[in-house]
Amino acid sequence: MMLVKSEIMNRILLVDDHDLVRETLADFLRANGRFTVDSCSRFSTALKLCERGGVFDLVLLDYLMPGMDGLSGLAAMRTRAGCPVAILSGTAPPDVARRALRAGAAGFLPKTLRPESLIAAVRHMLAGEIYTPLDFLSDAGDEAHQIRLTPRETDVLVGISEGKSNKEIARDLDIQEVTVKLHLKTMSRKLGARNRTHAAMLARDIGLA
Repeated sequence: MMLVKSEIMNRILLVDDHDLVRETLADFLRANGRFTVDSCSRFSTALKLCERGGVFDLVLLDYLMPGMDGLSGLAAMRTRAGCPVAILSGTAPPDVARRALRAGAAGFLPKTLRPESLIAAVRHMLAGEIYTPLDFLSDAGDEAHQIRLTPRETDVLVGISEGKSNKEIARDLDIQEVTVKLHLKTMSRKLGARNRTHAAMLARDIGLA
């Protein structure tokens, strides 16, 4: 009788304090990458989870999460985790990405990555390689980081980041649902967001959620 060795699933720790972003990314990685994903919302909790070492195959850290303290948090996690540690961010400029990579990050994953690219990047790092987002790093212009939303677009974005539906946002703001959809469309274009979940990710990184 031939015994077939069961597939070993890589275990990833995803650390992000924004509930919607964390849960969406974790669910996507589980469903499309077939990874085992643990997640938490606090940097201190992540450190405790990694105390024993060898528990995870890869750690994804949100750059702007409270307690992270930028590259100091990266160094602390690399020491504790005993596995590759990558930075995940939506609005950090290219120079931050370069410094993170020089400081030993396994990769820098912009939240603007397309879903299939995210899976490819994770597999790349699990294979022991460094993920370098060349398109992102070659963008030296500052215009992409100058986002100007109207007050009402900001209100809609905050509602989205809280997981509210268009109907709920319309009720909260005392406007028509069609108006919410219009603000969502113009706001998403300004942010370069592909959908409302992506917009929520970016909202968290520019300090609106």
